[in-house]
Amino acid sequence: MKKNIKNFDLDDLKEELKLLGEKPFRAEQIFKWIYQDKVKSFDEMTNLSLDLRKKLDENYSLGLFKIVRKLESVDGTKKYLFDVQDGEGNLIESVLMQYHHGYTICVSCQIGCKMGCKFCASTGIPFSRNLEAGEIVEQLLAIERDVGIKISNIVFMGIGEPLDNYDNVMNSIKILNNQKGLNIGARHISISTSGVVPKIYELADKQMQCTLSVSLHSSNNKTRSEMMPINNAYPIEELIKACKYYIQKTNKRISFEYALAKDNNDNLDDARELVKLLKGMLAHVNLIPINKIEDGKYTKSTNENIIKFRDYLNDHGIVATIRRELGSDISAACGQLRKQNLNKE
Repeated sequence: MKKNIKNFDLDDLKEELKLLGEKPFRAEQIFKWIYQDKVKSFDEMTNLSLDLRKKLDENYSLGLFKIVRKLESVDGTKKYLFDVQDGEGNLIESVLMQYHHGYTICVSCQIGCKMGCKFCASTGIPFSRNLEAGEIVEQLLAIERDVGIKISNIVFMGIGEPLDNYDNVMNSIKILNNQKGLNIGARHISISTSGVVPKIYELADKQMQCTLSVSLHSSNNKTRSEMMPINNAYPIEELIKACKYYIQKTNKRISFEYALAKDNNDNLDDARELVKLLKGMLAHVNLIPINKIEDGKYTKSTNENIIKFRDYLNDHGIVATIRRELGSDISAACGQLRKQNLNKE
């Protein structure tokens, strides 16, 4: 079986070239063809010898995706359902969002998800496997090829838990970050986690410049465990301890995601509890008007409660903003499009 050439960062690709009896500098040429020129075949790499192109074609694939469905919102958000072409019929989702600062892609890192968060459309979709590094990177390349744009920001907030696929996510960031390839700075990359505590410590020790987003959604264990089963393994006390370690090691602010669900976690008592939990931390709270999902028990909080919640946090020293809703008319929430496709089968 051919290896996906996009699974290799530049240093590893140089070693692969040595095994083929080629000079390591060829790896930089190949990197440019893949990530800057976005070629779809090795034959397009015209500054490589015919012999090398043949070797590459015999031993590697470019791991190209097929677009199964593409939806576009009235606000310009585009959602993609990709066939990863692995022979298993596996599908993943990616979302392209446009902001004043440029284009942002929300990528998936697993096929399915193990976390079982009760408000997420990915719950109920069987977990198949982790995505490889090259499959994570291909989401960005496939969309850039399709739309003809340059993506400047990446958020690991699609299907799957990034820290449950730690090695592949870290390797994909090395590839995305490389100046000879896509050259996306670490500060333009955000990793979201539901709270895999041991990996937060590991990430802290790497002292990467990526942004860490932690899905909190409640400041007490009872409510959070009901919303997020991972809280049974890593309760809030352990999670906050890990977050404080991360801040101390990296001197970087953590963004805490808080999805407001009506009559569940959206009243002023919840806001007071959250202030007490996060007081003194280098933190920002991103308030999310929750998306209603099929068969889900949670519904969106009222606009009045969302604004009151935000204002209470800001008035008590916790910086809080309300996330702009994008793509609600095209099922842009994590897992919705793939779930619709599965239901049709």
